[in-house]
Amino acid sequence: MKNNIMYSKIKKSTLLLAVMFLVVSCDGYLDEQPTTLIDADYIYTTEDGLKSGVVSLYKFDRDRYDRSTEDYMGAVLMQSRSDLTFSRSGYTGLMGRYERGISPVDYGSNLASTLFWKHFYNMTNKATDIINAAEVVEGVDTATKNQIIAEAKFFRAHSYFFLYRMYNNIFVTTKSVTVENAFDVVETSSTKEEIFSLINSDLQFAVDNLQWNVSFGRISKGTAKHVKAKVAMWQGDWAEAKKQALDVIEDPMSPHSLVATTADVFKGDKNNSEQLYVIQTDNELLGGGDVTMMNANFVTQYFQIPGIVEDLEQGGRGFSRVIPNNYLLDLLAEDPNDTRDDNTYFRLNYFYNDVNNLPAGKNVGDVIDIYKPISAANPDGDQYQRYFQRLHPSCVKFNEEDDDATSYRNRTSALVYRLAETYLIAAEAIMRSSGDPLPYINAVRTRANAAPVTTISEQIILDERARELSFEGQRWFTLKRMGQEVINRQIRTYAGAGDFYPANLGSKDPRTNWQDHFINWPIFQEDLDLLGPNYPQNLGY
Repeated sequence: MKNNIMYSKIKKSTLLLAVMFLVVSCDGYLDEQPTTLIDADYIYTTEDGLKSGVVSLYKFDRDRYDRSTEDYMGAVLMQSRSDLTFSRSGYTGLMGRYERGISPVDYGSNLASTLFWKHFYNMTNKATDIINAAEVVEGVDTATKNQIIAEAKFFRAHSYFFLYRMYNNIFVTTKSVTVENAFDVVETSSTKEEIFSLINSDLQFAVDNLQWNVSFGRISKGTAKHVKAKVAMWQGDWAEAKKQALDVIEDPMSPHSLVATTADVFKGDKNNSEQLYVIQTDNELLGGGDVTMMNANFVTQYFQIPGIVEDLEQGGRGFSRVIPNNYLLDLLAEDPNDTRDDNTYFRLNYFYNDVNNLPAGKNVGDVIDIYKPISAANPDGDQYQRYFQRLHPSCVKFNEEDDDATSYRNRTSALVYRLAETYLIAAEAIMRSSGDPLPYINAVRTRANAAPVTTISEQIILDERARELSFEGQRWFTLKRMGQEVINRQIRTYAGAGDFYPANLGSKDPRTNWQDHFINWPIFQEDLDLLGPNYPQNLGY
């Protein structure tokens, strides 16, 4: 391995600094230590030090969300590249329309390198150092040692799994960086078998040694099983995916259940029975995380319309970077009783609320309809650009109840993994193996007050995942997992907003910009240059 390949590979000073300033979101797990007591010997040779190192992994995982790069792109980039969104503007828009991040040398690939490639390799190396130190530490009982190793192994698997799904040609290792090997060169990528062998081994250890019931914010047995089910789907091991998903849903020890209504899923701090892993922020904690623009990226600028001011009920302050497209909105509209477009996951309408600035003839509470999109009934549109900027439906999953309605920047806790996806994993795995998948997909639909489906297919699964999980960063990976034919069809048919927004045609149309080899992201050339001369770039770049 070459020193730069893993990018600040767990230099001990970096980990120590992180521990000193990390967010302790896991109550009772880490007691504060005077900084004079925190050194390399403390971190890697003591029980409390290793526990501190584990908690630092949660902080490192959150770093991608906290980075302010290009309007906090690290939190929203994967949402922009899908068949369900229209990426309207900003650098995120360029990435989502496949105008940037499409060659090994462009600025977008440089950004992706920092926010994903370097980020997750840093995570894997920090986790590996903790694992290797914990395995040989003395004076720590076996149960505690296994708990420490299990969480660290989860984060290593979580990181390698993300890297593999995004970049394909990755290198995995269980070796810590030392003085002796720091300048070794990585000559080639790991095989698919090597990658999944390590990921599955790490996740199995986590499954075996983590508890079902943990403090909010910590990785649990249910989290590990959920991710193991996702990994099995990528391997086409439907029996394993079915087993792991059903364990989370049906094991008598599992504390997880779907919350009662869609309005409850993203409510408050997300500490509910459905959450499996939440990236936490808290205004009240020292080190409680930084602000992001997750909500602002997804909410339109309705507050620029005379007669309305920004308020949390209508989404807070946004700038309409990434918005739901017509394909997604049509899926949500198929069942008029479906509550997911009823101001729980999405806001479709906005209402006048500024009593001192109402247009003539308008009252507080009236629906705003001054702009019209282009449609069959309205072929010329009515200020269509203003419609997409100010009045288009918004995703409000990340609109916090205690946000500052007047700010683009807010602290937003993000659901990374949740039980509704576990149900949809179970439905697909059963469909592709054996058993009755309908109860699992219909549990999600029933919670949304949508009519149950009576048949199931890959497209029905894909559509239901769209309604339930859109804007949560999973969609692009789902399309890729289902294969080249599926991702080509979905992107080339539905991505962007198509004819409903003429400025989204030509060079700005993701449907025509998409090329087959975009199924793997390019490895940034500067990263590739740090590897051996035979290390492969992804095909097509």
